[in-house]
Amino acid sequence: MRHADAAGLIDSRRAWLRLSAIVLLCMIGSAPMWSVVVMLPAVQAEFGTARADASLPYTMTMVGFVFGGVLMGRLSDRFGTMVPVMVAAVSLAAGGVAAALAPSIFVFGLAYGVLMGCFGAAAVFGPLIADASLWFSRRRGIAVALAASGNYMAGTVWPPLLQWGVDTIGWRHAHLAMGLVCIVTMLPLALALRARPPLPPAPPPRAAGAPAVLPLGLHPNVLQAILGAAGVACCVAMAMPQVHIVAYCVDLGYGAQRGAEMLSVMLAAGIVSRLVFGMVMDRIGGLRTLALGSVLQGVALFLFLPSDGMVALFAVSAVFGLFQGGIVPSYAMIVREYFPPAQAGTRVGIALSSTLVGMALGGWMAGAIFDATGSYQAAMWNGIAWNLVNLAIALWLLRRAMRWQRRGGLATAAA
Repeated sequence: MRHADAAGLIDSRRAWLRLSAIVLLCMIGSAPMWSVVVMLPAVQAEFGTARADASLPYTMTMVGFVFGGVLMGRLSDRFGTMVPVMVAAVSLAAGGVAAALAPSIFVFGLAYGVLMGCFGAAAVFGPLIADASLWFSRRRGIAVALAASGNYMAGTVWPPLLQWGVDTIGWRHAHLAMGLVCIVTMLPLALALRARPPLPPAPPPRAAGAPAVLPLGLHPNVLQAILGAAGVACCVAMAMPQVHIVAYCVDLGYGAQRGAEMLSVMLAAGIVSRLVFGMVMDRIGGLRTLALGSVLQGVALFLFLPSDGMVALFAVSAVFGLFQGGIVPSYAMIVREYFPPAQAGTRVGIALSSTLVGMALGGWMAGAIFDATGSYQAAMWNGIAWNLVNLAIALWLLRRAMRWQRRGGLATAAA
């Protein structure tokens, strides 16, 4: 594709139509990230496990998601986004069958970690967000936020439906229904992603002896690792409310259905948050958005500490969703600001996979702390501490970016 033709597609009507398909695919294909949370009490009861052991499938899902994010990102950079999405549709259907037939918590976790995490939901997160970022320039922030919102739309739509399925047909048949919905809807939608992203021409080769352009004055892999550490820290904190809100409501006597409704409220508010933060990113950039989101998430976590009434928990769940929704999309924006577009699938995949490492670690850690203390209070303080680590990294990177720009560094590594 000629550069002039490619430039004409950026921010075009075709780009917005493609973004619509991306949002739908992310909403449908992200089902396992939330089904494993909703199913936790029923699966724990059937297999007779402790809370930390019942949290293991969620951890396995996130670990699979980590490896899948990198693998599917590389696949997307090489063959286009349609290929990993079609792989995901088949894998989600197979994973639904495997989970429904699982004889133990470990086999159940494998179905989630390998089929529904690594080869399933991972393909509709990082690769699709990276794809959306390549079709937009002026509206890149809102495009990335919309693509990332598909995951929260999944969290709004799927939990009540799946909880209804658990109550009416049982958790095993609910998995079969979920897998069928995924393959029937995702395969046709994947065809909308046949065209490759409109990449700008590669920059001319660097002359011998010329200094390399280093993002923020750091080696690219060093910056990638620092973003990974920030992603782990923020999402250890984020995991406590998102992973354990259903179980927390069961412990308080409100029931799993109320917990699923609180999760939906949290994620519905997260959708609004991601859209607002998307517009903010277009104005202030990814690093400032990351720092702002980290501060607000810390405030929301503090609000959970005194809240154990049903009305209070609904209110704080909504506040938490509104405050933390901009954090994860900001990593994709930072990658696009400081790395070449040809590496977007892989780099965004790695950055977002680190957030799933945090979710996996945080989900397990909160369960283990609960088993040790009999309360989620200590788990919440643990999340607050990790959030402070994320804020410290964000502020350090922001300070470095400001100094780098004052010294004449490039504002971005690529268009």
